[in-house]
Amino acid sequence: MSKQQEIVLSGIRPTGDLHLGNYFGALRNFVQLQDAHTCYFFIADYHSLTTHPTPEDLYKNVRRIMALYLAAGIDPEKSTLYIQSDVPEVCELYLLLGMIAYIGELERTATFKDKIRLQPGNVNAGLLTYPVLMASDILIHRSHKVPVGKDQEQHLELARVYARRFNSVYRCEVFPEPEAFAFGDHLVKVPGLNGTGGKMGKSEGNGIYLTDTAEDIRKKVMKAVTDAGPVEPGQTPSEPIQNLFTIMELVSPPDTLSFFRKQYAECTIRYGDLKKQLAEDINLYIAPIRERFGEIIRDSALLSKVAATGREKARASASATLKEVRKVIGFEN
Repeated sequence: MSKQQEIVLSGIRPTGDLHLGNYFGALRNFVQLQDAHTCYFFIADYHSLTTHPTPEDLYKNVRRIMALYLAAGIDPEKSTLYIQSDVPEVCELYLLLGMIAYIGELERTATFKDKIRLQPGNVNAGLLTYPVLMASDILIHRSHKVPVGKDQEQHLELARVYARRFNSVYRCEVFPEPEAFAFGDHLVKVPGLNGTGGKMGKSEGNGIYLTDTAEDIRKKVMKAVTDAGPVEPGQTPSEPIQNLFTIMELVSPPDTLSFFRKQYAECTIRYGDLKKQLAEDINLYIAPIRERFGEIIRDSALLSKVAATGREKARASASATLKEVRKVIGFEN
């Protein structure tokens, strides 16, 4: 199968604005993928219900994620950009896949165990069956490739299991077994600003968001964790400092990075200067995205049009899949 025929799918929960990690780890690659693949990018509002957002927050966050997708370069003419809850076929497939998903395998997933530990007062059925809904999202478009992070690999493997199991139970070949999309050298892990080896994330409070103002960015970067400084020439940077260099590699001109690396190697670096330069470079990099976001989020007509177009395209694909699924199960002749 050629790359042009491969179907690529990815979704993101509307639980807060997107940050540099989301951009360099995913969105930047998505923009390139849409020129060579059939792409479905969706906003996973059903998935966000496991944490019970208010209706006002859910509506607002869905709109903001859609605006950020567009501002980052996702083209609704090239890709299908849609809201998960606009495609009811996903729910029917979720129910049908639930009939071949077993409690034991769901209870053993690492993310479910983590949720039990982190939110013991909210262990709802949606958390348990999260992988089934994720499989439905993937299989409803008969996707071939799914860009996933390390924390979602187990869920993708379950989607493969359900595709294989469904095909076996009903003696059909409705679903391909989806694979992880490998970005190779383009796969980037953006570290947070808190000096640890963890990646930048919404829940960690260590991120720089694509909607942050220039002043927000300066404050966050200036507060970034550092160390006492190098004590001998050629010293390997500590983790907090390497984190800053890693972000600089992404947003700064090569000569700027070389300048500060040379200063570090010679033990003449001043972290205040490094942070000031990094903050300015981050701001210059994301300013066009932030500005486009500001225009798009105010254009309700545009957002409604994009959502409607995405809904139509996504439902056409989903309906075709579900029609075949219902036929092999025996609901239809």
